[in-house]
Amino acid sequence: MEFVSKEPIRKGWSDDQKYRVMDQEGTPYLLRVSDIRKYDRKKSEFSMMKQAAALGIPMSRPVGFGTFDEGVYSVQTWIDGVNAEEVLPAFSDTEQYAYGLEAGRILRRIHAIPAPAGQEDWESRFNRKMDGKIQKYRECPIKYENGQAFIDYINENRHLLKARPQTFQHGDYHVGNMMLGRDGKLWIIDFDRYDFGDPWEEFNRIVWCAQKSPLFASGMVDGYFDGDVPLEFWKLLALYMSSNTLSSVYWAVPFGQKQVDVMLRQGEEVLSWYGNMQKVVPAWYAGSGAR
Repeated sequence: MEFVSKEPIRKGWSDDQKYRVMDQEGTPYLLRVSDIRKYDRKKSEFSMMKQAAALGIPMSRPVGFGTFDEGVYSVQTWIDGVNAEEVLPAFSDTEQYAYGLEAGRILRRIHAIPAPAGQEDWESRFNRKMDGKIQKYRECPIKYENGQAFIDYINENRHLLKARPQTFQHGDYHVGNMMLGRDGKLWIIDFDRYDFGDPWEEFNRIVWCAQKSPLFASGMVDGYFDGDVPLEFWKLLALYMSSNTLSSVYWAVPFGQKQVDVMLRQGEEVLSWYGNMQKVVPAWYAGSGAR
């Protein structure tokens, strides 16, 4: 493909260089450029995106992949719209919940893609991950005021990981990686953190959704489970939220005090939602509860 214009996109946390490019017919595309050392990962990402697109997932469709002087490139269809995170709070309560329902239904379809054979058992894999996070948190000089509540919940609920299934995961599923198209449709972007694991772990980023719109977050859970949310989900979500929140504070340190403060506030908010991890259904959930 040949492009006649290239504009840099500076939004997001990815190491990729991103550009809005235009071909000779005036059709826009998203161009992502990565370090050549990421070739295998990026090739796999492109392949997984093709699988997801084949299921009819509303997303940037992969259309080109290869290498050139600057590294590894991938070309995807351009989504003409606005970031959901920026505009969602301006919508009515009914609309926010409806978009959440759609996000949950889309996620369920993404999870229809199975993980490859030979994956390490989820229980042993995630327990090792949590152990590493607890150790790093304890070594970090910055702590949550009641961070021990996260550690206690983790240690009391590790058994929930036993025999959990594994599927394809988007890897960073929240409103910041969703677009509202000019047609009003919800679109999913940024699959570059894709992984394979417990599909319910994918909800560990719902904190960003709940902060922007509790109704959107509630709809996302209800849409995923078609309104019948099992109690086991809430218990596991609290475990994944504890693990994720615990690691957020030391993750933020290299990015400076401003980002540390963001994560400290978020940690306190998570603790308030869960009553210092004494409740399993978070306070933001506006649905009918759990069976």
